[in-house]
Amino acid sequence: MPYAISGTLNKAARIIVINETTWNTIEYSAVLSGTNYDITGLLSGNKTIIGIDAETGATISYSTVIPAIYGGIGDDRGIFGGGYSTARLNSIEYVQISVIGQASDFGDLLYDIDGLMATSNSVQNRGVFGGGCSSGSNINVIQYITISANGNASDFGDLPTVGLRNAATSNGINNRGVFGGGITGTSTNSSAINYITISSASNSNSFGVLTTARDALAACSNQINNRGVWGGGYAITAILDYVTISSVGNATSFGSLSVSRRNLAATSNGTNNRGVFAGGGNSGLSTTYNTIDYITISTTGSAADFGDLTSARRYFSATSNGTNNRGVFTGGGDSSSNFNIIDYITISTTSNAADFGDLTSAICNMASTSNC
Repeated sequence: MPYAISGTLNKAARIIVINETTWNTIEYSAVLSGTNYDITGLLSGNKTIIGIDAETGATISYSTVIPAIYGGIGDDRGIFGGGYSTARLNSIEYVQISVIGQASDFGDLLYDIDGLMATSNSVQNRGVFGGGCSSGSNINVIQYITISANGNASDFGDLPTVGLRNAATSNGINNRGVFGGGITGTSTNSSAINYITISSASNSNSFGVLTTARDALAACSNQINNRGVWGGGYAITAILDYVTISSVGNATSFGSLSVSRRNLAATSNGTNNRGVFAGGGNSGLSTTYNTIDYITISTTGSAADFGDLTSARRYFSATSNGTNNRGVFTGGGDSSSNFNIIDYITISTTSNAADFGDLTSAICNMASTSNC
């Protein structure tokens, strides 16, 4: 859920908000001139607030506060876009992640598209979708939505090349999204990582490369703690590799999944630092897995067993409500059919997934994100 801090000024000042959980993280910094201010879009946890005189640079105030939850339609919202049912879809659906129930219509993407990727800048409320296949051709389009406001997607910019079955994640309110892997227009697996500033519509920029070129992989991050991890993919692999999202550069080996697999899904509980990788299939897709693995994102090493999905599946997606600790897995399929399943886990507690509700139809190969 989003958090806010309110205060009063008697002169123009720079207000700096520092997250006491991660002391190197400045969540907010701006010069304010009004008498009252309301800083929204913060994470939970104690904050150190510093006020600096805008004219002299002198420190004029210093305090520690606990931010308040603020409400509003759209908080805690998971978004699921595109995919394939009996044909490619342009539909976007949503749920409130903290409330078990059925998905509802949100709006439409710019194209009928599947095999796309998605991420967001967390409580700053922008979701982006990139790449995918539309009308039988891979595309390089990035499009965006405001997650709390139902409506259709708008054009954001372009990836440097067309891409299918990439994987995306971000450093949350720090506002950088990274897109890794996928298939190029020549049906060649890619190792490329590209990045955008999520709040600013534009084309993506080169970031670096994964340790191994692959598609049909999955990604998650510990958000403002700044580490993104990619796992699995095709050619069939158990590889986990990672980057520091705020620093352009090549990925480094992290460890391994418990099972080599492709077309899996991943999410995390944000700054709580646990990532989960679920489902997928083997090289020829003759086997579909219900496996859920987990990692501690800040600590390199191999994944451990978390539990099982309600049904074995591949070509599905995942998102979460971040620090509020619920992950949801949406859609997918096996060798015989697509599913409308949504199931959920409590990310901090190893266990099997439970039923959450249903999508409006049976869909595979969609992408998910949230405003948490």
